[in-house]
Amino acid sequence: MTAATHSTLFPQVPETPDAVLDGLDPEQREVALALHGPVCVLAGAGTGKTRAITHRIAYGVRAGILQPATVLAVTFTNRAAGEMRGRLRQLGATGVQARTFHSAALRQLQYFWPKAVGGELPRLLERKVQLVSEAAARCQIRLDRTELRDATSEIEWAKVIQTVPADYAAAVVKAQRDAPRDPAELAQIYSTYEQLKRDRSVIDFEDVLLLMVGILQDRADIAEHVRGQYQHFVVDEYQDVSPLQQRLLDLWVGDRDDLCVVGDASQTIYSFTGATPDHLLNFRTRHPGATVVKLVRDYRSTPQVVHLANGLLSQARGKAADHRLELVSQRDKGPEPVYTEYGDEPTEAESTARRIHDLIAAGVPAGEIAVLYRVNSQSEVYEQALADAGVPYQLRGAERFFERAEVREAGTALRGAARAGGNDSLLDGADDLAAQVRAVLSTKGWTTRPPAGSGAVRDRWESLAALVRLAEDFEAARPGATLTDLVRELDERAAAQHAPTVQGVTLASLHAAKGLEWDAVFLVGLTEGMMPIAYAKTDEQVEEERRLLYVGITRARVHLSLSWALSRSPGGRASRRATRFLNGLRPGSGTVGARGGTGGGGGIDRGTARTAANRAPVVERKPRSPVRCRVCGRTLTDAGEMKLMRCEDCPSDMDEGLYERLHDWRAAQAALLGQPDFCVFTEKTLMAIAEAVPSTEGELVVIAGVGNRKLNRFGTDVLAICAGETVGDEAPQDTDET
Repeated sequence: MTAATHSTLFPQVPETPDAVLDGLDPEQREVALALHGPVCVLAGAGTGKTRAITHRIAYGVRAGILQPATVLAVTFTNRAAGEMRGRLRQLGATGVQARTFHSAALRQLQYFWPKAVGGELPRLLERKVQLVSEAAARCQIRLDRTELRDATSEIEWAKVIQTVPADYAAAVVKAQRDAPRDPAELAQIYSTYEQLKRDRSVIDFEDVLLLMVGILQDRADIAEHVRGQYQHFVVDEYQDVSPLQQRLLDLWVGDRDDLCVVGDASQTIYSFTGATPDHLLNFRTRHPGATVVKLVRDYRSTPQVVHLANGLLSQARGKAADHRLELVSQRDKGPEPVYTEYGDEPTEAESTARRIHDLIAAGVPAGEIAVLYRVNSQSEVYEQALADAGVPYQLRGAERFFERAEVREAGTALRGAARAGGNDSLLDGADDLAAQVRAVLSTKGWTTRPPAGSGAVRDRWESLAALVRLAEDFEAARPGATLTDLVRELDERAAAQHAPTVQGVTLASLHAAKGLEWDAVFLVGLTEGMMPIAYAKTDEQVEEERRLLYVGITRARVHLSLSWALSRSPGGRASRRATRFLNGLRPGSGTVGARGGTGGGGGIDRGTARTAANRAPVVERKPRSPVRCRVCGRTLTDAGEMKLMRCEDCPSDMDEGLYERLHDWRAAQAALLGQPDFCVFTEKTLMAIAEAVPSTEGELVVIAGVGNRKLNRFGTDVLAICAGETVGDEAPQDTDET
């Protein structure tokens, strides 16, 4: 039994309800048959959760147990909703509503607004950045592009946790959230933004949910109308629901219990937007009689990939980690994950491009390869490297396939050719469907060979080539199909946002890769400060970064490569270190659990992530005034480790940018003084400063290697650099000669 990922694009619709259940494994089948009462499906990565819930809906509809119009399936992205609609259509379950939370709420809001409020629904603000910028200007607060994006995200976060501007600052403190700037300023911008929206009669996407919640709370008649329409609910990716979405779901469901939720706490990676796995983890508490099914058979990845994924989570801690699922691969053995350390980022990118070129030459389709990174700014060097290697690529997050200009033009041309039929001379000599499509699209830029290089011309060709391949697959699945049949299929796919695959290597952030999979995945830039990201300070933030890496690992079916570079550019200082998350998992990184680990589990020792009990001082070893590692609690004896206040191989939270600035400043100071660099500060002291990031003299002077004398000589400069300021190059005066 398998949840095969490479099934045909155009499967035959099952003839009977029981045939819908064919091919499901025992746990998936249990999900499909659990059609009444609350159901919670805990589904690990690659375990066929979408397959299980779509077959559940389809079986219920085909068996006459569920009426299609009474089912509402909600998820979080248009792509996921489109995929769900596509699968339901292939299973013969038409008429079921599969939408995002926002899409479902907007549809209801448009319908009920005239009755609940009167008049026309205010215009929906597609992008709020411009209005946030105007609000900041009115508050006389200057924001650069990054700050503007951050302020916009903060407003979105505040709204999904249902916090008004006056309460924003308190909410930041309560959530232990690291606000991008003064919360009072952000609250002022938020308040002005809301006023501007009211003045201009516009609403944003968060308002869609808030307004629908308000209507359902205030108007019992409308709430009953909605509950009469929708009686069965399915929520995918339930670990990502926000408090606002959960409130809307509660109002939709009312006092009934026909609710099926699906999720995996180990894939919670959007808490910065207000998402929380608590609703998933507490589902059994809220619904004591719920059926809970765990899907752990991984059909996506090889045992080698699954082994690494399980090992990564074995080191996790926290509430989500307590509910982790131990995956069991159902695939044949594959190659071991490859770990590579490079001297600098360009070398890492060029080597990655060469390896991708070799994979393609060995038969792996370009569309089945992905390069994943932590932040979008990392993509540029890989775009250049792939272009130089002659490898086609596509950036994830671009416009939807069916909204591309060339795809719309191609659809118009195919529609015209279908209407003309045999009267179109363009189709002369084109005997089959695929040949007809190639003939039509050749007038729009498609050629048998792709254009050289990258850019807009190559992107256009890739889109048209995807349509040609779709036509070939369609004809293979439906012999005798006509151009009219294909146009109808394209229209249905466009409505469902069920796009064909574009044959190019995917470049995407780890967040954008959620829900996708490839034969080969290259996880790049895995250094401390990037993974986990430098601003992940709390334990929970670091654990979310671990889960993000887990998501990246579990995108790979067969080939998995993990790499990092020791410096940013050629000739730079090799000051970076591989991510702590791979400690004990990659060769040569020591053993997980070497200090205080619990051992066992999946063949990989546990314990890199230590509990408070593990860190407690060992009384019998305690000398007078010991210096202990601030990470693992071990007594330190090495002078360098004592300066850093941590073991040499324990994770560092060093600010790399600050370290580089301090390093450059030290070199300049040493040159001015005519002394070796270490006479200013030693390497370990610089690292300790970059880890502590002191903001006061008191915080700086206690760092080993500073002391009062160097505080007087260099303290002003160091604190200024730590604050992000620029300092001059004149030699410091020795104000303490004693």
